[in-house]
Amino acid sequence: MHMRRGEWAESVPISGIECVGTIASCPGNEIPIGTPVASIMGGLGRTIPGSYAEYTVARVENVVPLVDVEGGEEMRLSWGEVAALPESYATAWTCLFRNLGLERGHTLLIRGASSAFGRAAVNLAVEVGAVVTGTTRSMGKEGELKGLGVREVVLEGKGLPERMGKGVKFDRVLELVGNSTVVESLTMVKRDGRVCLAGWLGGLDPIQDFNPLLQMASGVHLNFFGSFVFGTPEFPLSDVPLRKIVKAVADGKFDAKPFKVFRFEEIQEAHRYMEEGLAKGKMVVVVDHSH
Repeated sequence: MHMRRGEWAESVPISGIECVGTIASCPGNEIPIGTPVASIMGGLGRTIPGSYAEYTVARVENVVPLVDVEGGEEMRLSWGEVAALPESYATAWTCLFRNLGLERGHTLLIRGASSAFGRAAVNLAVEVGAVVTGTTRSMGKEGELKGLGVREVVLEGKGLPERMGKGVKFDRVLELVGNSTVVESLTMVKRDGRVCLAGWLGGLDPIQDFNPLLQMASGVHLNFFGSFVFGTPEFPLSDVPLRKIVKAVADGKFDAKPFKVFRFEEIQEAHRYMEEGLAKGKMVVVVDHSH
């Protein structure tokens, strides 16, 4: 949507920044033909034709096998199910375990927990034993989030620290609402706590008049992660245990089902859902609906 609105600096006629499917050709023979894979970023939909297509050409550095074909492992999820995982889970895993250094027992606040990205982060954080508090713009989603293991659900909005109580501090904050709330989030972590800015649910407007001297607590760490770096030398996609995540979903360790699966011919309808705020999780488009 950001690209359609002209809010993103890069775009190409064929959109789509992630996809799953099978390898049809691999000139360097890095991955066997027929291997089920995921491809994330690497310019897809931004600087090279994206994944809104029957065939997609991606950089091999941005392609990762989803199963061990040579070991006889088979896909246990449908394409619609597995397509809901790569971008959200790869980014959430990196934010939680690389940028935030999340560990068992940590208290974690996820601002924007009911988004597809947020739900992925909830699942991964709960699985590792973190104590998760999540915010949402609709308390109608409280039951869903608590069903995923969120300890407390709070209405997202201005004045969150005051509403939660000034004495409430977290070990870690995953900031998915973005520039409009990140300064506020910096007041909600303990000394040596970390805040990771990784989403812009609240829009792309820049932070206004941020003065660290007056607005940032001492001893607090702020960092950023953008998934567009996946596949670069410093951020190899192989760093993310995506195969283990797919297996965990197939084993039923957490619920990662897409909110809705659309046929390729229904892409316009999928965009309408996003624009009207009807999405309640990850949405997927499949080329061959029989899969």
